[in-house]
Amino acid sequence: MHLSRYFLSGKRKYLSGLLVLAFISVICAAFSMTDSDDFVLAKREVLLRRIGHELLLESGDSTSRVLPVKKISENEYQISFENELTFEPASLVKITRRLLAKDPLAHDYIVNVLNCDNSSVAYGYAISKNKKDDMVTCIGRKQPKACYKVSIQFNPADINMLKNGYLLGSLSFLAFAGFIFWRAVKPRKRSPEGQYNNMYTLGSVLFDAKNRKLMVNGNTIDLTGTETRVLLIFALSPNEIIERSRLQKEIWEDEGVVVGRSLDMFISKIRKKLEQDPNSNIVVIRNKGYKLEISHQEE
Repeated sequence: MHLSRYFLSGKRKYLSGLLVLAFISVICAAFSMTDSDDFVLAKREVLLRRIGHELLLESGDSTSRVLPVKKISENEYQISFENELTFEPASLVKITRRLLAKDPLAHDYIVNVLNCDNSSVAYGYAISKNKKDDMVTCIGRKQPKACYKVSIQFNPADINMLKNGYLLGSLSFLAFAGFIFWRAVKPRKRSPEGQYNNMYTLGSVLFDAKNRKLMVNGNTIDLTGTETRVLLIFALSPNEIIERSRLQKEIWEDEGVVVGRSLDMFISKIRKKLEQDPNSNIVVIRNKGYKLEISHQEE
């Protein structure tokens, strides 16, 4: 009994350590989300420059530069060009969709081509889940050569959804680890059919814990499940004092109830069933508990 408690204690310490390690891993993963987001956003700027580069090529310009991409706000970027250019709306839509499909956070965005002098919108369209909004005019009309800036505004919900996914995934993992820990350390209700597999000799009494029986002087006496559990504790520690609190805890606490006088009733019933053997008796140790006294044990 003490050995099993030792192993259970060790198991609980091991699982506690595992749970703490899992919690630390979740925290580290949460902090690493920022680095991951920074990488994705840096990749986005590269893709935006690539959009500008391909627009210049479509315009027939292979020498002038795409100016540094400006971040107007948290979710809005602006592509500017060194020289004037012309563009076809259909090509612009095709280029942006193809390149931004490589951005895992670019599911919904709005593209506006602005005139440099007054920031009026020369052409614009929206993409939702990588599909173009069909309510766009001038799709087949080539735009005149002028100074343009391409503004792309992304839906902030996309990056928030990714962060929430990380968080929910981490919390789910932590909850799962906690559930495994709880299942491992939760006291289990003892089942006589499943747990008791041995025969015990108590004086001239043979105690069959598995089948809940006492065999004494050729007679067989049946035991209840609770009587078997109580007697097994004594059988594992004969001639030793068993504290009353330990009996109450080990027999009834698994069921969420700690009884008072019920223990005395079961002790009395077991005494009566053992009385055919004068060498075995459960005695009261005042202010301490009980003891199964076995004055003579037969081999």
